[in-house]
Amino acid sequence: MSSTVLHVRAETKPLEHRSAITPSIAKKLVDEGYTVNVEKSPLSIFPDEEYEGTGASLVPTGSWTDAPSDHIVVGLKELPEEDFPLKHTHVQFAHCYKGQGGWDTVLGRFPRGKGTLLDLEFLEDEKGRRVAAFGYHAGFAGAALALMAWAWQLTHSKDEPLPGVTPYENEDALIKDVKEAVETGKAKAGHLPRVLVIGALGRCGSGAVDLCVKAGLEDILKWDLAETKAKPGPYQEIIESDVFVNCIYLSAKIPPFIDPESLASPKRKLSVVCDVSCDTTNPHNPIPIYDINTTFSEPTVPVKLPSSSNDLPLSVISIDHLPSLLPREASEAFSAALLPSLVQLNDWKNVRVWQQAEKLFNEKCAALPDGAVDEHAELVANQS
Repeated sequence: MSSTVLHVRAETKPLEHRSAITPSIAKKLVDEGYTVNVEKSPLSIFPDEEYEGTGASLVPTGSWTDAPSDHIVVGLKELPEEDFPLKHTHVQFAHCYKGQGGWDTVLGRFPRGKGTLLDLEFLEDEKGRRVAAFGYHAGFAGAALALMAWAWQLTHSKDEPLPGVTPYENEDALIKDVKEAVETGKAKAGHLPRVLVIGALGRCGSGAVDLCVKAGLEDILKWDLAETKAKPGPYQEIIESDVFVNCIYLSAKIPPFIDPESLASPKRKLSVVCDVSCDTTNPHNPIPIYDINTTFSEPTVPVKLPSSSNDLPLSVISIDHLPSLLPREASEAFSAALLPSLVQLNDWKNVRVWQQAEKLFNEKCAALPDGAVDEHAELVANQS
């Protein structure tokens, strides 16, 4: 019986340096009997040479499109925006299950090519807990950038946005820069920032809180379901904090945490919002004060404030791959957590966690607009 082939796709998203399968995990999969093909990647934090000696084979960048249809393609972030149908089983984050803008276009490519999406965001154990997630490092990195932005605003004009950032080799280097920024901001403001974290008890929120603690902050408001269920938003406590970090997992419509009207409060101290959850195009986004994702090269976007607002600037950070700020540590933690599920891919049709992912895929495909798959296929055929 031939071994199952896993094809590790090179990431193409700008500044995406993580990998779903690190060199150490690639070796463990090979030891389990898998054939592992790893695309050469100019972006990955793991140089190609690190896969040498693991038993994995290096293959050309982007070669997954020509791989046999029975190969399982493993990646992290969404595929490039293309029209061709997808024939493989893909293991990745696709961001098309929660009504995001263009979700039907993204999802429709799979049934058109008779492929399958096994979305990493929705792999759950028997207790409904995600088997692997980047949440901790997302919250950690998001809070770091938020504190940097807070300090930057205090020491620069409104017309000078926070400069672009590049990935850090390790956590210590990031914390060093954040501490320096916070001290600079404190010298200007006369106080440390007050930070409110919603979703503080989850993976993402705990990462945000840990960063704040390691940066030397003292006034950290840790909110979770108990606080948000006690009363509906908008919340004055957010408006009166210097920094707000949103770390919730949005699964249904909820009252907004803040909105344009609440920003008019004369008591507003809020100057930085980091929406780690990054539900930018979700119609139920509880932070409806911005409408675009930001990037590592342009981390912040200014918020248009009500005319009655005070002069304090307000910026939003909405980067949808924040863990890439710490790509090596984030990848190693995620890949290790995913390994027990990865080793079951050779029989994934009969394994609960993967069966559940396929069931969800089929349910979402059934919700595609009537005729969307056939009509799109006909459109593409006519254009070719």
